[in-house]
This record gives sequence, C-alpha cells and structure tokens, in this order.
Amino acid sequence: MEKENKYPLLESINYPADLRKLSEKQLPQLCDELRGFIIDSLANNPGHFASSLGAVELTVALHYVFSTPDDSIVWDVGHQAYGHKILTGRRERFHTNRKFGGLKPFPAPEESEYDSFIAGHASNSISAALGLAAAAKLKNVPEHVVAVIGDGSMSGGLAYEGLNNLANTPNNLLVVLNDNNMSISNSVGGMSKLLVSMHSSKIYNKARYAVAQGLRKMHLLNERRANSIIRFNNGLKSLIFRQQNFFEGMCARYFGPIDGHDVIGLVRILRSIKDMKGPHMLHVHTTKGKGWKPAEKDATSWHQPGLFDIETGERIVANAATPRFQDVFGETLVEMAKENEKIIGVTPAMPTGCSMHKLGEVLPDRFFDVGIAEGHAVTFSAGLAKGGMLPFCNIYSSFMQRGYDNLIHDAALQRLDMVFCLDRAGIVGEDGPTHHGAFDLAYLRPVPNITIASPYDECELRRMMYTAAQPGAGTFVIRYPRGSGSLKEWRCPLETIEVGKGRLMKEGSDVAFLTIGPLGKVMEAVVAEAGKQGVSVAHYDMRYLKPIDEDILHEVGKRFKYIVTLEDGTVKGGLGTAVAEFMALNGYTSKVEIIGIPDKFIEHGAPEELYRVCGMDKESVLEALLKFKEIKG
Repeated sequence: MEKENKYPLLESINYPADLRKLSEKQLPQLCDELRGFIIDSLANNPGHFASSLGAVELTVALHYVFSTPDDSIVWDVGHQAYGHKILTGRRERFHTNRKFGGLKPFPAPEESEYDSFIAGHASNSISAALGLAAAAKLKNVPEHVVAVIGDGSMSGGLAYEGLNNLANTPNNLLVVLNDNNMSISNSVGGMSKLLVSMHSSKIYNKARYAVAQGLRKMHLLNERRANSIIRFNNGLKSLIFRQQNFFEGMCARYFGPIDGHDVIGLVRILRSIKDMKGPHMLHVHTTKGKGWKPAEKDATSWHQPGLFDIETGERIVANAATPRFQDVFGETLVEMAKENEKIIGVTPAMPTGCSMHKLGEVLPDRFFDVGIAEGHAVTFSAGLAKGGMLPFCNIYSSFMQRGYDNLIHDAALQRLDMVFCLDRAGIVGEDGPTHHGAFDLAYLRPVPNITIASPYDECELRRMMYTAAQPGAGTFVIRYPRGSGSLKEWRCPLETIEVGKGRLMKEGSDVAFLTIGPLGKVMEAVVAEAGKQGVSVAHYDMRYLKPIDEDILHEVGKRFKYIVTLEDGTVKGGLGTAVAEFMALNGYTSKVEIIGIPDKFIEHGAPEELYRVCGMDKESVLEALLKFKEIKG
C-alpha cells in the first residue's frame, strides 16, 4: 500500500517560479502544508520553531508576488526564514538544517541566490535592504527590494538608523513589519480597512506619482518640499483617521495593520503596493507558533524547543547530569542580590536564555529586560553604575560585539563598578558563525581599566561573580560557555578570588599547559594521559586574561622550553597571543603553541564536531602535548 502524500502541493514547489504557477485559491492549502512540513521536520531536527510558523503566509505571499531571486528579500535575524528555505530549492535537504555539513542555520548568500543578505544578528535588514534598493536605483534596474523585520528586532538601534535614512536615500524599498507582539498603530475597524484600501490602490498611487512628477518637471517640487508635503499628508491622515505612527514621520508610506495569516489578502495588498515609488511599509499582525497550539500559548518556550513529540505536543527535555552554566549564573545572582541591595540585572531580550528571569521572578524591581538593544544595555548599565547601583549585564558573547564602543566609552573609560557576564562564549554549536563567541577575549584584552576572567567550573563562576561584586572591582567581564558544566555539587561558599592570579592544577616537568575557562577542566584527563605516555605536563589554570598572572608566566618562561596554550576563543589576540608576547618581551625562548579557534569563521554543527575541526578536541590537544616526546627523545 502506497504511503499517503501529506504534502502534494508543497512537493510540486521546488522554486518560487513553481509557486507562482498556482492560483490564489491554492495558496491557503500550500500554507497549511508548509506549516505541517516545518512542524514534522523540527520535531526530529530541532531549530527555531515558533517564529517560522508565524511567518508562513507572509513567506508564501512574498515569493508569490515578487520575482525572486531577481527581486531581493532581506530577512532580519532569520529565525522566521525556514519557510523561505523550503520554498527556494532546499526542501529535500531541510532535514540537514543546522547539522554539520548541512543547511546553514540562517539565510546565507553563499548557500543560495535567494538569500539576498546574511542574517543572524538582529536589526540589520532595513539598512542592508536600503543599500540594495539604492544600488538598484543607481544602476537603473527594475529590482524590487523587501526588508522583513520583526517587532522584536525593531527595538535595535540599527533598525532606527536605517529608517532615519529612508527619506534621504533614493529608493523604492518596501519594509514589512512582522508584528507578533505589539501594536504600533491604532486599528480603527472599518475606517482602517478603508484607509488601507484607498492608499494601496494602484489608481490612487499612479495618480499621486504622476502629479508629483509633473510638479518636479515644472520645478515646483524638490526633495525638501516633497518631504514636507509627505509629512503634511501624513499629519492630515492622522487627524482624519486617528492613526498616528512613527513610520510615516520618517517619510515612509504606511499600510496596515493587516492580518498576516490571510495569505490571499497579503497577496492582493502586496500586488497593490509592489511598484510604488519611494519607501513604504506594510505592517502585518501574526501569531508566533501559528498552527501549533502549545507554541501559540507559550512562544518563548517554543522559540527553539529542541525535540518534541508530534502526537502529544510535549517537549522532550533531557535531564542533564550537571547544571548549565547559565543556571548557575541565574541562581547565584539571586543569592547575591538578596544580600546586596545594589545588585541589578540587565539583559537585552535574553532573560530565559541567560537565566536572568530567575532574578525577575524574585526581585522584579531590580531586573531590566531592555529588548534587542545591546549597546543600550551596556550604556544603561553604565548609567545605573554611575548612579550608585551594581549592574550585572548579561549579553551573549557574539552580541557583545554590538556594544563594544559602549563598553569602552561608557564603562571602562569611567572606571565604573559593573559586571558583564558573557554567556555563549566560545563555540556554541548549531547556530553557527554568527553566534560563536569567538572574539571576546581578543577584542576585550586591549581595553584599559577592565578585568577579564573565565571560570574553570561552576564554583569558580560563583566566586568570580562574588569577586566582581566587591567595592572598587571596576569594570569586570566574566565569560563562560553554553551548556552544562562539570559539577553536580556546585553551591560552594561565596569567596573572592584574587584578581590577576591563576593557579597550578598539576605539577609537571616537560611541558607547560596553560588554559583558561572550562576547557581546562575538560582536559584534565588529557594531561593524565600524556603522563602515562611519557610526557610530564604542568597544568596551569590562568583564570584571568587581564590582568594576566605574570608570576606564573615568569615561572613558565624560566622552567619550560615548550608551552601549549588552550582557549575557547580565536587564536589571534587572546591567551596564546598574550603568552607569546610576554615570552618575547621578557627574553624567554620557549616555543609557544597556541590552540584555539582558527583564524576563520567556523561553520555550524554539534560542538564536539566543531572542536575537532578547530583542533580543540581531546585527541588533538593530546597530540600537541606529546610533540615534546620527539624533542625530548
């Protein structure tokens, strides 16, 4: 008996050109099949779930109306782009999504011509799409450009920088605001529908454009006057229809809000505004997790839920033998905040991801989620510190890159007492190169007035947090990886760790092995194995990159001819570089081998696979330590 074909329409769509052969009446069925395909796929191969379900109708409508890939769709972040991947030649390979050697986790131009621009970090779509639209206009090519941005990404400053430039850059950009959480404009029922109908009319907009061009030919209308008229028009419309929104203040024509799950309605309005001149915005309301009831009720938990049971709708959560570093951070922060009323928690839209929601549940007045706005999170925290509070600002390592200037200018320069906890430091796994926390050690080390620490295990994390909270500790950075640690019993007493002091973990006589962070704990067995094979390894946990323990470095430089460093960060600029610099500047002739993330962007995959690619797995490190055997022999 033949297996029933669950997706007859979807399987006829290999590329958007096939999609455009369908009738409008077939689109709702296609959306149902696409949503079902995503649910079936992600139940067995986890990924970003709720966002992609919410954007199904929008994705179908965009590819139906626009002639992709000649027209460009720029996705923001890319959490909502699974439907896009499936409709653009990647359906048969979608089961490899996020797997090592498989489809990339986010849109990437190197993977497909339908991916117009890279996505991974939030809020860049409007700026990137504006650049593409300006380029198309300068080249006089009939390309349409669409930026798709979610309401969450609209909190990022870069989004507003792009919007601010709309009126001053020649473009015909369409910005689609996928709003699944907030209302930007007042919807006034029938009047709102009338407004959308009137202002999306092709006849209306054609006449409007013709009048404007005529006035320009008569030299009665320049760009300054045009923008003034647009603002007057938008103001009059706001008065008449009681619609006030930010976007028309930016001289972008605004349409909406409309139902983002009415695919036929979306197609019709997109066709109406497709060829409109100048910047314009379509505001659509969607529901995260649409079509999967558990996700509709709790989109946060179903953002990236892992494995789940299709039949029961229950998430399959494995019980880790040891706690995650983020949970140790979250619980320790609560413990410390109860004892120190100055402690404040700040995070840019990652309260559950970094476990700072634990503080929010216990002490809500001392917890701030500032939205996707990393630079603001840093400067807001600096303001709290200047005001006499002690902020713990938790940001994923790769996102901290966006707050780098703020950290230098607003925190370090003023020598403020504040703590940055960089979660997801080092290799993160399936989210790939946009999310690996590869660079924090390197980009932070040159900055004056800061302390950089990385814990060996969960107890060390607690003690570093306690150390950072001491009066006069200054700007203090603690970085730690994603995932579980090594200790079942981690609730150790809170004690200070002398700043700038490492420790000898194992005595040895042949090779000095200098590590920073939890990888050092992982490599304890490797050090023992090297000893069994005839190489005596002295293992040092450096604890601090800045200030680095110069006493240890002098000892190592005097005693050892062969030094191996290991860090979960780029080999350029981090611990290994610091050690090599010290040896050279102090006249030591020790050979330094640096093990870490190579000088290239590392792809996605399971962490153990990526460590092997980077030469940071146990076998590779053991081989590096055993090299001394040849020298010794």
